[in-house]
Amino acid sequence: MALTPETPPEKHITQLLQRWRGGDSQALDELISLVSTDLRRIAGYLFKGERAWHTLQPTAVVNEACMKLNGAAKIDWQNRAHFLAVAARAMRQVLVEYARRYSCEKRKVEMFQIDDALVFSQERSPELLALDETLKRLAVAYPRAAEVVQARFFGGLNNEEIAEVLKISANTVIRDWKFAKAWLLREMKSADSDEKTSPPS
Repeated sequence: MALTPETPPEKHITQLLQRWRGGDSQALDELISLVSTDLRRIAGYLFKGERAWHTLQPTAVVNEACMKLNGAAKIDWQNRAHFLAVAARAMRQVLVEYARRYSCEKRKVEMFQIDDALVFSQERSPELLALDETLKRLAVAYPRAAEVVQARFFGGLNNEEIAEVLKISANTVIRDWKFAKAWLLREMKSADSDEKTSPPS
């Protein structure tokens, strides 16, 4: 379907999502082409400030995430923001898998600012793994708050976009974000403290 002046990009993307869900595999290729700038923005957000010659490049993360998305057609897609939130989750999975491969030795996890994106590097693999494990626990106890963290911290979505995906108000997003930050930091500090005080095996 060609994009015409009467077909706004947002509406066109929603139509592509519906076609993809209906079994049109070509719709995904067209969709990725249309949102490629957004996907690169998300990847760049995760690699903010990283050296250009890092072994894992943002483009590779986007490509691997798109491969993961191939099996996600049957999701009840809502709109562009929903697709980008799921793409951000796929990128998180790519980064975690990479971190597990390169985090061969157990090292002390340094705390980092959850206000910012996780600037990913091989050296920060333990931090990413620790955050991923803590985020899984948050998702069990407070699923919506975990979705807010996922979309904002890994995806760089703003409050309005997150509110649109989760069908809540922007004020609720802000409250969930503040709560989740405090919860995650408390849990990660507690885990770090337990590791320091536990007897050697």
